[in-house]
Amino acid sequence: WSLALTMGKSLFFSLISSYITRYSPIMGYPTKVQCIRRKNSEQFYINFPLPLAQAFELAKAEEVEWTVVDKQHLILSRKVAPPDPVPVKKTLPFSKGSRSS
Repeated sequence: WSLALTMGKSLFFSLISSYITRYSPIMGYPTKVQCIRRKNSEQFYINFPLPLAQAFELAKAEEVEWTVVDKQHLILSRKVAPPDPVPVKKTLPFSKGSRSS
């Protein structure tokens, strides 16, 4: 998050979104939003696909946080996560002309 605070959140999320769509293999899991309507309330549910839950080693009752990027993108974050099984160098590649001032 220090990078996000230094750059500004909107630029940070824009860079992450751009990186994800250009440089990482995307695995999609279409999921339907469900709505439970009760007499005095309404709740929306999004199920987390089992293959993703297993890959991320999610645990029952684990606390996560949604961050709204825009009306098309949400980021799901967790405060505590198991270590990566293989060291991964996490850098954002920049090409000439891709940075905006």
